[in-house]
Amino acid sequence: MQPRPSVGHKFHAVLVVNSAHLASLGSPDTDRWLPIFWALDYFKSSQAQDVREGNWTMGPVDESAVPPARRAREAFAEAMDGWDERAADAAVASLARSAGANQVYELFFRYGARDFRSIGHKAIYVANSYRTLQCIGWQHAEPVLRSLAYALLMHEGENPARRDDPADRPWKHNQERAARIKDDWTGGTPDPGASSDLLAALRTGSDDDASEKVVALLNRGVAPQSVWDALFDASGELLLRQPGIVSLHAVTSTNALHYAFQASGDDQTRRLLLLQNAAFLTLFREAMGGRGKVGDTRIDQLEPIATSEGDTGAIEEIFAEASRDRMTAARKALAYLQAGRDPRTLIDAARRLVFLKGDDAHDYKFSSAVLEDYYSASPAWRDRYLASSLLLLPGSADRDNDLVRRTRAALNA
Repeated sequence: MQPRPSVGHKFHAVLVVNSAHLASLGSPDTDRWLPIFWALDYFKSSQAQDVREGNWTMGPVDESAVPPARRAREAFAEAMDGWDERAADAAVASLARSAGANQVYELFFRYGARDFRSIGHKAIYVANSYRTLQCIGWQHAEPVLRSLAYALLMHEGENPARRDDPADRPWKHNQERAARIKDDWTGGTPDPGASSDLLAALRTGSDDDASEKVVALLNRGVAPQSVWDALFDASGELLLRQPGIVSLHAVTSTNALHYAFQASGDDQTRRLLLLQNAAFLTLFREAMGGRGKVGDTRIDQLEPIATSEGDTGAIEEIFAEASRDRMTAARKALAYLQAGRDPRTLIDAARRLVFLKGDDAHDYKFSSAVLEDYYSASPAWRDRYLASSLLLLPGSADRDNDLVRRTRAALNA
């Protein structure tokens, strides 16, 4: 599958594989095969589309250009910094053959986060390809890494290394900011008030404002977890303000950048991932302006509405409401969670409805990201984050997808 002209579109058949895998792992035995068959069906339809559009195939490596192992890392960085596709392809082949997964992905974590082209898909591809390779084995790494490097070098117009493009500015500025963060920044103290302060900055500030706020909080001794709490809930608030494709990707790219932050062992990279995520959320907010009306709902002021039923009935009521009035469904979900009820019941119901109703890769990408990151947020923030997802999760009265019927028929044959 060609990850061009954008790292999205039909390439979602690749991006969604890890999301479907996570959904399968989190499912009861009765439903576990449904996301696997869905991913297979989606891949085959996307593959057929690729054939109709020219049947792109990755060419062989130019072995004469492959640098020796001792120069692979340096050559790869030079090629990526220069946006040189041919040199990057040869260098990443050398890396795949000579370096370990952690070494290779430390490089990709940075390049996946360096620019805002493809509305977050570059970071998503980095995270999901790494997670997929951990399941299928590093012996499959070379073609995956070649595809990934090719995807990350996607751009429009003149070589970005020779111009000042808005998509690249946060990265350029944040490299300087990262150096201003104090050495012991990871040892701070959790501070819900600091999360609220950053959330306020993300509502109205520029990408520079947001990144500067992160630097100030970390240097004040605020724990990185409190920064992430604000980033998670800021992405959830964008859902409340305008549920749609842009706010969805604010959630899924935050999930990918947080995964990279957890997986990285490089102090500088981890600083940059935090700063870039904050900057990207302001860019997502601005991009929503071109998609219609943007509301002013604040996630920290979302008022819960009690459900009329007990535990099991409450879940049914919430997801029935999601098919009628999504904001009310979010408020009922918030009441359910704040009452101390088991979030796993709501999460399991949401996941099953994705299997039954989902008909797009975004249904799987979004739900897997949200349901995973519920547990990544602090208790003071996670309920509102999960409640906001009702703006895009399927409702129980939504149309069933036909693939479930065909899958079950095949399994019972």
